[in-house]
Amino acid sequence: MSLTLDRVTFAYPDGPTVLENASLTFEAGSFVLVRGPSGAGKSTVLRLLCQLEEPQSGRILFRGHPVDTMVPAELRRAVSYVQQMPTLLTGTVRENLLLPFSFKANGALTPPTDEKLNAQLVSFLLQDVSLDSRGDNLSVGQSQRICLIRSLLLKPEVVLLDEPTASLDAASAKIVLDKAAELSGKGMTVIMISHSEVTPKGVTHEVRINDHTLAYA
Repeated sequence: MSLTLDRVTFAYPDGPTVLENASLTFEAGSFVLVRGPSGAGKSTVLRLLCQLEEPQSGRILFRGHPVDTMVPAELRRAVSYVQQMPTLLTGTVRENLLLPFSFKANGALTPPTDEKLNAQLVSFLLQDVSLDSRGDNLSVGQSQRICLIRSLLLKPEVVLLDEPTASLDAASAKIVLDKAAELSGKGMTVIMISHSEVTPKGVTHEVRINDHTLAYA
């Protein structure tokens, strides 16, 4: 389903305007790279799309409906946001992966089995990481992949990636980018921020944020 900004204006309190009357539609199944100058508001756009921020005017639409009419937990299951710096709790990898299933809002969901969790680890080339490993002992690259797996376990329709490779070595970055392309190829919408001038494989569109507006390059 498409995700749309409709004449959106947003500014932080006592801060500069980030977007002004900006409109753009991210089509379902696309792999979109969002670029722009540092401080232009790329991360803010992602936070608006999953209602972690609310515009001063205009609307954010998902499946054709304003996101502010949706239950926030349902929206964020469908539109998953993975922040730039991975955050894992003290505990095992298993406990970190299953964390979303412990929330009351997700009480009706069936947690994945260890077999399914291990299959996800293998798919992200984390076969050397045990479900019983301590999450806070993992490298940044491993932690970022665990956070991405955790989001994908909820089977979102859209995944928002805020510079997911910024702190990763080349090998870990390639794994994350390859997985993003694979997910888009299977029909998931992937919207990713990047400072790199290199365009990853699988990207279908590029969007630039500049002068408080958004446009396809």
